[in-house]
Amino acid sequence: MKLNESGYKILQEFEGLDLKPYLCSAGVPTIGYGNTVYPNGRKITMKDTPITKVFAEQMLRSTADLFAKDVTRLIKSIVTQNQFNALVSFAYNLGTDIDADDIPEGLGDSTLLKKVNANPNDKAIVNEFLKWNKAKGVVVSGLTKRRIKESQIFFTP
Repeated sequence: MKLNESGYKILQEFEGLDLKPYLCSAGVPTIGYGNTVYPNGRKITMKDTPITKVFAEQMLRSTADLFAKDVTRLIKSIVTQNQFNALVSFAYNLGTDIDADDIPEGLGDSTLLKKVNANPNDKAIVNEFLKWNKAKGVVVSGLTKRRIKESQIFFTP
């Protein structure tokens, strides 16, 4: 699957736009729409120069498309476009966690993914989104709001 325009807009809304480097709630240098690396793979630093809105939008789309490919590989059930958009938003924010271990560090090893793959219409999925509202072990109100909105999008027909 691929993100649709609504999916990109969701990411823009959730991430917000900052043309100068800033530290996200987890303390990671970030720029644009929540990007922590440039398209060439170089990590964002706090010493980087500001970027343009056009470049920020290009970075958002290219990064989101990479996450969409990963999410497509992880999903084993049939999902709606809104469900897919919500899962890509989740992964864009937390990562896909495609690695060899079973430690849930993002979507890949999460109970959220397991429940989606078992039955994407399981209402308990809402609670799985809500578990991911912390940065460095501390509840972040912005992440709580984001997870609530993602779960609402997930269950929007």
